[in-house]
Amino acid sequence: MAANVLVDAGFLVGLLSRRDNLHDWAVSSAGRFPPPWKTCEAVLSEAFFLLGVRAGHPLRELLRRRALEVAFDFGRDADAVLRLMQKYGDVPASFADACLLRMTETLPDPVLLTPDSDFRTFRRHGRQVVPTISPA
Repeated sequence: MAANVLVDAGFLVGLLSRRDNLHDWAVSSAGRFPPPWKTCEAVLSEAFFLLGVRAGHPLRELLRRRALEVAFDFGRDADAVLRLMQKYGDVPASFADACLLRMTETLPDPVLLTPDSDFRTFRRHGRQVVPTISPA
C-alpha cells in the first residue's frame, strides 16, 4: 500500500457526485486506498468549481474530518511547478496537474488516484513513470 495517496479533482468529483460517470471507479478506489488522501489547493479549487455550490458540502466535510489534506506548499515549490508546466505545455499540464506531479516527486511512496490520462505522459524526476490508479 502506498504511503501517500494523492487525489485529483476528477477522483473527488467522481466520489462525491453519484451522477458522475466515474462514481463507481472512485468509490471502488476509495475503498482500496482509504483516507487520509493528500492533494493541493489547485485541485480543491477545481473540485469545488466542478461540484458547484450545492454539492460542495461533502467536499468541505472531507476537509473538516481531515480525510482530505492539503499537503503542498506552492511557495516552496514554485520554480519546479512552473518548469513542469513549461515542459508539458504541449500536453497541456494544468497548474493543478503540475502541482500533483511535483507532489509525486516530493512525497515518499506516492500513488495518484486520477482519471486523467495525461499522467501517463508525465514523468517524475525527469523519467520515472507517475504511479497512478485510473479507470480501466
